[in-house]
Amino acid sequence: MPTIPVIIVDAFTRHPFGGNPAAVCPLEAWLPDAQMQAIAAEHNLAETAFVVREPAGLNGEDRGWRIRWFTPRVEVDLCGHATLAAAHVLTRHLGEPETTIVFHSRSGPLPVRFAGDTLVLDFPARPAARCEVPAALREGLGVNPLEVLKSRDFLVVLESEDEVRALAPDFAQLARVDCLGVIVTAPGRREGGFDFVSRFFAPRAGIDEDPVTGSAHCTLTPYWAARLKKKELHARQVSRRGGELFCTNAGDRVFIAGHAVTYLTGTASF
Repeated sequence: MPTIPVIIVDAFTRHPFGGNPAAVCPLEAWLPDAQMQAIAAEHNLAETAFVVREPAGLNGEDRGWRIRWFTPRVEVDLCGHATLAAAHVLTRHLGEPETTIVFHSRSGPLPVRFAGDTLVLDFPARPAARCEVPAALREGLGVNPLEVLKSRDFLVVLESEDEVRALAPDFAQLARVDCLGVIVTAPGRREGGFDFVSRFFAPRAGIDEDPVTGSAHCTLTPYWAARLKKKELHARQVSRRGGELFCTNAGDRVFIAGHAVTYLTGTASF
């Protein structure tokens, strides 16, 4: 019976039971897609990341790692918290040096560098543009947004943090919206110390609410950088678990920094 290592990491938090848990599976070689999807469904976490070391270059140079991400239902093209978790696993558990790790992905090269105890993702920016508002989106959220924009995901802007926290979506309606997920955001409370807050819903991908969504900040960061006229932004995802992100707008790239802690190490047999 084959076995593979599985490490579960809580990302974008300093403490276990916070942030967003991701399963990371380092592999010697790729498994069949259907098998990786079945493993992700069995984990039933927002994301399972599979990583395989790339072959060495002609001169023996290290070419980094390839990464793929699966929700319980589908493979996705970009995931922040599971990439953060994968970098944590490679350094804390597999002996990779804490310098910069480059993951190759369907979204291009994704460097992760280490700054003390913080991991910094270097991701593509995904600015959103104004769009028509689908009826299922309005009905699913049950609010009248200030504005709605779209990139990969819909970006719904509300007036206050309290409105974001109070949302009780109709997930059956949101699952009818033609996108991977729905980001809902608002300015952070003045006393809270955060520039903006958000929540992320992706029932179509098998995730009613994602606790902390790094890839959503590829869209949130350019939006709030332009609106607040700030390059450096401190963000909070106000899900039940919650998570903290430090974002930098860098033109066509976004730097998203956070912490990670190991929750569990083990093996999967199948």
